[in-house]
Amino acid sequence: MSQAPDLSQLFQSAQAEGILSNEALQALNVPDIGAQIQAGLGIHVDDVTASEVVLVTIMPDDSGSIDYGGNAAIVRAGHNTVLDALLNSNQQDNILVHNRYLNGAVLYPYCAVGQAVRMDSQNYTPNQGTPLYDQTIVLLGTVLAKTQEFADNGVPVRSVTLVISDGADAHSHRASAQTVRSLVQDMLRTENHIIAAMGIDDGSTDFRQVFQAMGIRDQWILTPGNSQKEIRSAFQVFSQSAVRASQSAGSFSQTSLGGFGAP
Repeated sequence: MSQAPDLSQLFQSAQAEGILSNEALQALNVPDIGAQIQAGLGIHVDDVTASEVVLVTIMPDDSGSIDYGGNAAIVRAGHNTVLDALLNSNQQDNILVHNRYLNGAVLYPYCAVGQAVRMDSQNYTPNQGTPLYDQTIVLLGTVLAKTQEFADNGVPVRSVTLVISDGADAHSHRASAQTVRSLVQDMLRTENHIIAAMGIDDGSTDFRQVFQAMGIRDQWILTPGNSQKEIRSAFQVFSQSAVRASQSAGSFSQTSLGGFGAP
């Protein structure tokens, strides 16, 4: 059994390399966050044979309003569409995926695409709150820890992350938009990460404003309306970008700069 990586060591290593600012490190240096991050790390670096790795990480909203809006089935289908696109990619052997719901439940930690669990009505019943900032910190902390784990072992690694919400933050206790922003900016500065967000229209939230305040670049924000067709289309756009970003380091930087509109 491989030993779980030491998170504080990984984050200190990231700070020593100039990746993590003090502000972002403080946001991650909270005991119960560490346990949540560990739950997502999954496959050990030694068990990955790929010479380079792309992490694709998804955080579907499991708040009650998804169900109330009639969107549970389309969010499940959207996630499964992303898995299908990655499975059909020439690079699938280099891709590791992880799904953590917005309220913290881990559907599957980092694993090969073929081992990922598909979302269905048994494992996804959206009926909780919207701790958007708190859980985005946990999610990005997991991406960062996994990235650092590979980097410390000499394996080139890039990441593509999607945060999904159909409302503004309502239940965060610790983090603010600014806390998230400090971590997002640190990660984007390395040019190894793409951080995207999808705001499913709730009739009142300005998702561009919400996500920009969290540091997410405008070209990586999707704002579908509340129809199944628009939500399905948004997931397809993300799938295409994730596949494109996984193809090579060159196409990653091109995709990263171009956002969802990249050729």
